[in-house]
Amino acid sequence: MRSYEPEHADAAADLVRDAAARSERLRLVGGGTKAGIGRPAQDEATLSTAGLSGITLYEPAEMVISALAGTPLAQVQAQLAERGQMLPFEPMDFSHLLGSTGTPSFGAVAATNNSGPRRINAGAARDSLIGVRFVNGRGEIIKSGGRVMKNVTGLDLVKLMAGAWGTLGLLTEVTFKVLPVQERVATLVFPGLDDARAVAALSAALGSPFELTGAAHLPAGCGDALARTAMRVEGFSDSVTYRLGELTKLLRHFGAPEIVEGEAGTDLWTHIRDAIPLVEPRDAAIWRISTAPDRGPALTAAVAASRAARWFYDWGGGLIWLATPAEGDAGADAVRAAVKASGGHATLVRAPDSVRAAVPVFEPLSEPLMRITAGLKAAHDPKGVFNPGRMYAGI
Repeated sequence: MRSYEPEHADAAADLVRDAAARSERLRLVGGGTKAGIGRPAQDEATLSTAGLSGITLYEPAEMVISALAGTPLAQVQAQLAERGQMLPFEPMDFSHLLGSTGTPSFGAVAATNNSGPRRINAGAARDSLIGVRFVNGRGEIIKSGGRVMKNVTGLDLVKLMAGAWGTLGLLTEVTFKVLPVQERVATLVFPGLDDARAVAALSAALGSPFELTGAAHLPAGCGDALARTAMRVEGFSDSVTYRLGELTKLLRHFGAPEIVEGEAGTDLWTHIRDAIPLVEPRDAAIWRISTAPDRGPALTAAVAASRAARWFYDWGGGLIWLATPAEGDAGADAVRAAVKASGGHATLVRAPDSVRAAVPVFEPLSEPLMRITAGLKAAHDPKGVFNPGRMYAGI
């Protein structure tokens, strides 16, 4: 299989133009840590962004950073940390869950809309993404957005590219708004709650004026023998102290919480962010399910009624990470039925190639949405050059 690694956007555009001319299908690769997500590859060559590396703009006072798509995410985060800043949405590192090697890239954060526990407070990656440069399927270089937030009239290409998984274009440069690192971070951990009571506690806390930046529940056996319900609070130290006290009073009917800070708190949220409690066993299939928080416990119970399953909740119960045996359809029928009954959508994040080829990996689209999706693909990538079939068969 051929492999291309352009060192600048013009070279990438030339490669794509040539590939389109001979109908060569390209697999777009950043750091390679998410290569196992999606339907099995249906390509003839790889196009890597590894040669497109470097921070191109950093304005700490304006809280904005731009970098070429192949720039290691760790490099960007280290640069931000030097000035006491961070990416607001806490992107996940999939390498633990997928057993992949390589280094997560900055462009892939945008391409996959990669958002972690802080999403409930700061929004998703797409909410902080304010500018992109990309090469479309015709080999044209497109720029959309800029260095400031603006209202958009018409098709917002910045948001369209976020979460498209490289099916509409090759990102060459991305620009994000950033936020200051908070002075103090502390987490209330309530022990021993079942799923329903945990979600009720998280909902009460999220509905309060005390501003959580993380809200998760780890059932018993998911990393610890005792269930843990975690609520993260960040800000100036005096504010954090006050809010912890008020939350403890508000939630007194759910028990007496422990306050976790420092390295222990960082490790807890890193484990939640990277789905570490479900990494083992390696042969289990992993689903990422979004639903209304108050419907999460019923959804997981419905899946567990038909097959073995383990899970935990993030985003106040609205995000469910679920592991189930990969045999057969990896639980697709059970998961899709539960999601249909509860509302939401599900993505099969980890499963053998044979399963990912046989069952829908991303949430199946209605006929009208599929027509729109196919139309967008045809408009941006008329020859079907980029990541063919990765999200949906034939697209």
